[in-house]
Amino acid sequence: MASNCRSCGARMGGVFGNEISADNPEICYACGLKMPAAEAAAANERTEALKQKASQLPITTSFTISGREIDQEIDVITAECVFGMNIFRDLFAGVRDIVGGRSEATQKVLRDTRKTCLTELRKEAVESGADAIIGVNLDYSEFSGGGKSMLFLVASGTAVKLKQEEV
Repeated sequence: MASNCRSCGARMGGVFGNEISADNPEICYACGLKMPAAEAAAANERTEALKQKASQLPITTSFTISGREIDQEIDVITAECVFGMNIFRDLFAGVRDIVGGRSEATQKVLRDTRKTCLTELRKEAVESGADAIIGVNLDYSEFSGGGKSMLFLVASGTAVKLKQEEV
């Protein structure tokens, strides 16, 4: 999985990608120590493999995975996303409130928020060693005031290990 910086011990090469400096992937984000190129390449390879695994992780609102048996419940996992509704979206949504109809701008923000949050939930599951996520729940909220509006989404579920399929 992720390696640790030899100088400060910070995690490097994790799934979230913020453990390595964005400007130079061979630099520790926490202390600035330069990693050997081979170690940085290996960390980036592990990161890409974990991202690939996360993108294929089964996720469901039910408490079973079709055709598979759950071996172990690992933990409850969550992901939180906050998206701002810019002034133009707020304005057009306000017009839609008056005249009626669908607000495509608001729908797009909702869709983007959901996709982002489920991606983050999958990353949490992979880092916990899960094979799937069951019992997924999405809770939406809106915070508004002072002419600003934010959409808040919390995705939660149970990370599980599945029994190995017999060949």
